[in-house]
Amino acid sequence: MIDEIGFERLTTAMVAERAGASIGTVYRYFPDRIAVVDALAIRCTQRLAARFVAALDASGAETWQQACDALIDETAELYRTEPGFRAIRFGDTADTGTGDAEDRMGALGTAVGQIMRDRFGLPDNERIARAWVVLAESGHAVLARAHRDREHPDTALIAEYRTMSRAHMESVVAAG
Repeated sequence: MIDEIGFERLTTAMVAERAGASIGTVYRYFPDRIAVVDALAIRCTQRLAARFVAALDASGAETWQQACDALIDETAELYRTEPGFRAIRFGDTADTGTGDAEDRMGALGTAVGQIMRDRFGLPDNERIARAWVVLAESGHAVLARAHRDREHPDTALIAEYRTMSRAHMESVVAAG
């Protein structure tokens, strides 16, 4: 619904109607529309992390560069196929009125960093941790724009993001 009408117009009554539930049932789990959006964002973050790990396992990625490509591919696929994922725009706190988007992006960056350390031996330092957050923030902005038309995503824009993210991470990793 957020994808269709935007956060500003979303009400808990609309959520209840779409879910086929009573308003009381919705309020039992979500005190307000912000809680609904937060729950959706958490679910989307978890789904992206799970898909990323599955893609790494399926592809047999041997380098962190291949892992970055897999992450971009999985994120782009979720933007293309899941309305809830497109609607959240993780780093855009103005959309929801909450301050939790920053925490979600930090958590996503931390999770990606941990996977890269565990699987590819990347170092654990503040600069690399910050780079993952920067790439997560910029990636969601670029991928949201690239998927404005979900039937015809701007693949050139996605390719440009892939090039930028790889170059940035290579420079950060090289600097140690």
